[in-house]
Amino acid sequence: MSAAGQPPPSRRFADLRTRILSAAAAAAAGITLLYLGGYWTVALVAVACGAMAWEWRSVTLHGGGPCSVSAVPMVGAVAAGVAAYIWSVQMGFAVLSLGLAVAAVLDLAANRRAAAGWSLLGGLYLGGAGLALLSLRFGVDHGFRTALWLLVAVAAADIGGYFAGRMIGGPKLWPRVSPKKTWAGSVGGVTLAVLSGALFGWAFIPATGVATICAASAGVAVVSQAGDLAESALKRHFDVKDAGNILPGHGGALDRFDGLIAAAIAVGLVTWLRGDWVFIW
Repeated sequence: MSAAGQPPPSRRFADLRTRILSAAAAAAAGITLLYLGGYWTVALVAVACGAMAWEWRSVTLHGGGPCSVSAVPMVGAVAAGVAAYIWSVQMGFAVLSLGLAVAAVLDLAANRRAAAGWSLLGGLYLGGAGLALLSLRFGVDHGFRTALWLLVAVAAADIGGYFAGRMIGGPKLWPRVSPKKTWAGSVGGVTLAVLSGALFGWAFIPATGVATICAASAGVAVVSQAGDLAESALKRHFDVKDAGNILPGHGGALDRFDGLIAAAIAVGLVTWLRGDWVFIW
């Protein structure tokens, strides 16, 4: 251990190379599909939500592993994304709700009452995030830049939190839920999100006020950290380390996108409350 009570750098960043490579590959594919728009973006969001729905079921079945019913919310997430793109977000939500209702009925028929409740909660949370992201991409002015800004802010919060937390350490943010997260990491995440937001605004939307985009980026960072903690609390409740293992160095899709889920919902709600479907432009 170092003098500050932290493990040596070689141990603190032992997983860094794997995390960078898998994150870079996922980011390159995601940004490309987001830029292409149309069914490419729909496929990206739908598949990601479907994978997270499967992992959510796996986590919340008390270690029993996914069952045949787990495919219902997964398929429902994909169908909801397609319906939202073809018709409307309201239709997408209706399709999502139908899939969740079918899954709940099947769970109740199999005497899995707790699983039914958790599936409904997870489906609304994950499906709502997917529909919010699609709304931002297709329903606002400069949709690609809006969605890209959201991804940049969330990624910056995660990167800043990772390095500040491991290099500085210090008091834990919420040790009962996530023993590794620190207050230093939280502040570092918000700081890098604000700086990245300001740089993004200067490069792509110079007409937007610096204060506006910095404040919005800080808000996204805080909400994304809350989403990260919420997923950690879920896994701790069910005594699960990772939601999956499809992304080396990160775990599952739910582990990787937990902050984006919460941030997409928050930005989508703000956009809707503004009434013009434009968030920062």
